[in-house]
Amino acid sequence: MTEYKIATKEDIEILMASRLEMLKVVNDLPEDYVFSDELVEGSRQYFLNGDQTTVLAFVDGDFAGCASISYYTIMPTFSHPTGKRAHVMNVYTRERYRRQGIACKMMNMLTEDAWAKGATEISLDATESGRPLYAKLGFTDSGECMVMVRN
Repeated sequence: MTEYKIATKEDIEILMASRLEMLKVVNDLPEDYVFSDELVEGSRQYFLNGDQTTVLAFVDGDFAGCASISYYTIMPTFSHPTGKRAHVMNVYTRERYRRQGIACKMMNMLTEDAWAKGATEISLDATESGRPLYAKLGFTDSGECMVMVRN
């Protein structure tokens, strides 16, 4: 039986374990990879204090996947009169639980949460394997903006 829950601060250990597991898998890192203290502590503080929602999925009590959405506000525009936006991150399903609709259900829960909180746009960065799911859910590729990243 698959169960879904919105994570709370009491779930911090499973939140941290799932984030670090996901980062290893997505970035093809070795199992014994050691993350920087800055990344670990920053992630922990964001889960505890950030404006976010995370869904956890369990199959028969075993952790199966997670997905997070972060909320932020920009100056209101004609297209986004509330200025509220959201960005999906950390969509991850363990390999043995893939192709069972878990990521789809988690994404639906997050999009419902975002719309309920007044967001007018949801963005995400997709891996190639995630693109078909996101397209099925209504996400489209956008060439709207340019980005500068501090090195």
